[in-house]
Order: sequence, then structure tokens, then C-alpha cells
Amino acid sequence: MDTQHTNARPHAPSRNDWKKRSSRPRTAAARGGVVHDNTRHTTRFTVIGNHLAQHPELSLLAIGLGVHIQSLPGGASVDIRSLAARFPEGTTRIAGALRELEAHGYLRRTRERTKDGRVVTRTVSCNQPGRADAPEEPKPRRPARRESAPGPRLLPAVPQPAYPVPDLLATALGVLSGLRRTDPRLLISATDAEHLVPGVAAWLERDLTPEAVHRALTTGLPPEPLHRPAALLAHRLADRLPPLPPLGTREAPKHPLQNCDTCDRAFRGPEPGTCGACTPPGQGRPGDQ
Repeated sequence: MDTQHTNARPHAPSRNDWKKRSSRPRTAAARGGVVHDNTRHTTRFTVIGNHLAQHPELSLLAIGLGVHIQSLPGGASVDIRSLAARFPEGTTRIAGALRELEAHGYLRRTRERTKDGRVVTRTVSCNQPGRADAPEEPKPRRPARRESAPGPRLLPAVPQPAYPVPDLLATALGVLSGLRRTDPRLLISATDAEHLVPGVAAWLERDLTPEAVHRALTTGLPPEPLHRPAALLAHRLADRLPPLPPLGTREAPKHPLQNCDTCDRAFRGPEPGTCGACTPPGQGRPGDQ
């Protein structure tokens, strides 16, 4: 038998050996990382920048909504109601996501008045905010006296309710919708209402009735025209927010008056019986815990 040479140099890797090595999974994939199975798109696709898809500050809902809006054709409806009818998140969450996109420059929304007097919201989707060579957006023709007016500004922040349950938010929206009946100047858009609803809900959580919140928002308004009624309402909701009622100060429901079976004096209790003075020690009155 021939002697095996243990100190012989290994043979050079063949072409098949290199193919086998190159086909092995990468280190990240071997540890459980994502593996992309990509197919090149030739029709019906949208180019999305990683600055949006991997934005470090936007919420996942805002990123998804931004991608959806960029994939839509020109002229598609992207108002809150249309988006809420398309997705299950609801108007409040969608309105918050739109505000995120607007704050980071992916959306520009302006309100314009049409020739027939209607107020519509014009939405511009930006696939790369802050691009230096972006073409200047054509501005609508306005009267000369309003050409120097400042553009739309974000509304002031409003208080947030601790428990934004649907019934509470619906009641808050009803309060905002009724303000214009007291003062027509308080007519606000659906977008502004979505921003203000949590602030009204925070007031209602403080044991105020809808009528009391209505009075607080409509009393003492300035006599001059209100150019930004939503901003004024947001300021009032934050500036005049009443404190939370202290624990234990809420009035407990009162029991009806009863006549004591022994002394015939009146006392409050859930059912007839004896008053505290006539009840033997150690024996509580009916209904006492």
C-alpha cells in the first residue's frame, strides 16, 4: 500500500468549488436576517426613496400612507374620508399620519376657494422633500391684496385625552360641529376638526358637559373677523383647559329619603329600615357595605 503524504499541499479550488461557495447563504441570512427574492418590475410599479421607506422619525402608518399616496395617479382623492374608507385605521389615526407627512415635507396641503364659493383642499405629494432643483409649483391666481399673505401654518397643539374611546371622540366632534350655529365665523374644515377633536375630548374627560365646552369656546370672541378660527379654538382648548377633578371629590349618587322605622326621622338609604342612630351596633343599615 502506498504511503499517504500528510504534508502535501491541498489542490487548488476548481470552478465547481467556487460555484458551491458562492451559492451558500450570506452571514446575515444564516443568522435569520431577511433574504430578498426580487423580480424586476416592468409595469405598474412606483419608485420610492429609502428616505421615506426607512424614515427614522415617521410612524409605520405614516410611511405606509406616504407610499400609498405616491403610488396613486394624479387627481386621486386623498382626503381623510376617502382614505378612511379605503383603510381600517379610522379618520383620527389617518389624520395624524397625514400631519406627520406634512410636517416632514412629504405633503403640502392648502385650502382654496373655487369660483362657485366652495372651499377645497389642494394636496401636493412630494417624493423627495427639500430637493433643490424641484420645479416651482404654479400658484393660483389671487387678488392683489392677498398675494403677500403668509402661507398655511400648522395649528397649535391641543390636549390629548387619556382614554380616546370612540363615543368620547364622537361627542367631541359634535361639539365642534355645533359651534358655527352660535357663531358662523367658527366654521372649520374636516381636517381642522380632526386636529381639534382630541382637545375637546380632553375637556369632556374633566366632567364637563358638551354644553359647558360649547360655552367656553364661543364666549368672549373678538368682534373682528376670524381669519384662522381653528387656530383660535386650538389656543383656547390648550390655554383654558380646566384641571382634573381631585380623586374622591366626585359626588356619589344619592339614595332616596326614607323614614326610620323606629324614630320616624328621615335618612337616606337604598331601602326602608332604621337610621344610623336606631341601628344596633355591629348591624349595618340595609344596603350598607
